[in-house]
Amino acid sequence: MTDLNLYRNIGIFAHVDAGKTTTTERILKLTGKIHKIGEVHDGAATTDFMEQEQERGITIQSAATSCEWDGHRLNIIDTPGHVDFTIEVYRSLKVLDGGVGVFCGSGGVEPQSETNWRYANESEVARLIFVNKLDRLGADFYRVVEQVKNVLGANPLVMTLPIGEEDGFCGVVDLLEMKAHVWDDSGNPEAFTVGDVPAELAEKAAEFREQMVETALEQDDELMEAYLEGTEPSIADLKKCIRRGTIALDFFPTYCGSAFKNKGIQNVLNAVVEYLPNPTEVKPQPEVDLEGNETGVFAEVSPDKPFRALAFKIMDDRYGALTFTRIYSGKISKGDTVLNTATGKSERIGRIIEMHAEDRIELDSATAGDIIALLGMKNTQTGHTLCDPVNPATLEPMVFPDPVISIAISPKDKAGAEKMAMAINKMIREDPSFRVETDEESGETIIKGMGELHLDIKVDILKRTHGVEVNVGKPQVAYRETITQVTEDSYTHKKQTGGSGQFAKIDYLIEPGEQNSGYEFESKVSGGNVPREFWPAVDKGFRKCMAEGILAGFPLLDVKVTLLDGGFHPVDSSAVAYELAARAAYRQSIPKAGPQLLEPIMKVDVYTPEDHVGDVIGDLNRRRGMIKNQEPGTTGVRVKSEAPLSEMFGYIGDLRTMTSGRGQFSMEFSHYAACPNNIAELVIQETKERKAAKAK
Repeated sequence: MTDLNLYRNIGIFAHVDAGKTTTTERILKLTGKIHKIGEVHDGAATTDFMEQEQERGITIQSAATSCEWDGHRLNIIDTPGHVDFTIEVYRSLKVLDGGVGVFCGSGGVEPQSETNWRYANESEVARLIFVNKLDRLGADFYRVVEQVKNVLGANPLVMTLPIGEEDGFCGVVDLLEMKAHVWDDSGNPEAFTVGDVPAELAEKAAEFREQMVETALEQDDELMEAYLEGTEPSIADLKKCIRRGTIALDFFPTYCGSAFKNKGIQNVLNAVVEYLPNPTEVKPQPEVDLEGNETGVFAEVSPDKPFRALAFKIMDDRYGALTFTRIYSGKISKGDTVLNTATGKSERIGRIIEMHAEDRIELDSATAGDIIALLGMKNTQTGHTLCDPVNPATLEPMVFPDPVISIAISPKDKAGAEKMAMAINKMIREDPSFRVETDEESGETIIKGMGELHLDIKVDILKRTHGVEVNVGKPQVAYRETITQVTEDSYTHKKQTGGSGQFAKIDYLIEPGEQNSGYEFESKVSGGNVPREFWPAVDKGFRKCMAEGILAGFPLLDVKVTLLDGGFHPVDSSAVAYELAARAAYRQSIPKAGPQLLEPIMKVDVYTPEDHVGDVIGDLNRRRGMIKNQEPGTTGVRVKSEAPLSEMFGYIGDLRTMTSGRGQFSMEFSHYAACPNNIAELVIQETKERKAAKAK
């Protein structure tokens, strides 16, 4: 019987290049899972096993691995840091119980760290903080701790202090034990000595320890009272309080070190075991009904309860589709039949596999708290719930953002068309933020994603993994339309062709809705002028039309339709008649309501050396960017701004030219805003020309 108290399901997340994958490698080495450390910059890291990851030195898809430390089983997911793959972090956090946020000692709290931290807050995941790369030039542990407070609004509980700076970084002071852990230069993580705190750090260590003790004891009134009366708490009591506060998200134990130099990783591993929750200590997953409303029942983490599991990732490999699954309650064995509540179909469990990055270990069964991969699931997709067919239930599903950029692709030869269709189907299953549609007029395949890099890598995967060469079109921006004026109008739909006819009269108000409200419908009809059973038909007619605006055919956003009154005929009125009336009313009234084009605005976060700040800001202004603020750091300046996506294509090349290759940036969707008239006219003209060309 598995003891769930000895399980830790954790994720490692951070900004691109803060050292997540290197930290994971060190953990695997220390836990005896691998014997030779692979380096990211050599393309040899265990969890970066895709060709594209090895070449670019970045993590693209989250990789799962398991290991043991101090008698505890750790299921670890190494997630990507690049903003285009944020979706991987989001879905990993959804199924994890705890996390380690890695921050670069010199870069500090970088743009993507903020996004990931926000996701972790939303998922209520307990975290540790590891300030990495303290051996680098410009690294400053205390500055990063301040940034965690100010930028993330979090409460870091400092548990270790660095000994030495930059090149001279050689160890850490453990504030709990008040001992110094000093490593030699051999690079062996186990080659360290434990001694007294260096004299020059004694005062600082005492000050930070006092802060740590006071913050921890806020979790226990009795211990706090005794402490104020002069009784020093025991280390066991302190650990108990720190664990309680960490799980409650009151503070985040903060460690420091250098993963690359193998210094300080043991402290983090000990903290994972001591302070992060086991599966039974996490708020259980809410169960929902088929409409997505919470039922008030929770999937309790226990092997004795009915089976509940969430498929959080699909990965295709040479053995077939692997479905990564987190089991919340109950247990399964090979050959069992489970119900997929999203499809309503039963699936048979072919094989159960424990993943170690690309290697696999076959299991006969798995139980609550496990993160495993299942082979042989035919219809299961990301976010689907697998459950006991006798006791069905659905877990809270995952919500994925809409793509902001699209490109047209076509196979270079006829033979590639079928291969491309099959490959794209597999890729859609693997990545829910990647969407594909076929342009009905031109027959082109349009792929949509979260950014240029995202789509660039998808095209690369098509070519290398699936052997499909494609022609790639120009990137297209996902524009939207809205209205700016209130319009009250009336429409009567009449049709008489012998026998019963069609009749529907509606009086309605169309007005701009709140920002990000999408489409809203309300009926204020009193009396029986439009019978209540026909209101949904009016709503349906308008809702269907919202998919295509009248300016350039982009979807319409933020519109409220109110049904005020109308008329009906006891014989000729029907749901179809009211739906047709609403569609015609849409075409009649939207042109009167001041239609306007909206463009996606991105949050752009640029990191640049101080000498080039002026150039960067000037360039962002030329791209219609709005500068929000600037934050000076020790090695450069962060410029935060908002800019239209249409102006940001190819930005990385320009930024590198401006900053002699030292600038970095990240970009994520913020909101839709009105498009300036001159640009809107161009977009509308181009769209019409493109449609006309396709029609030929």
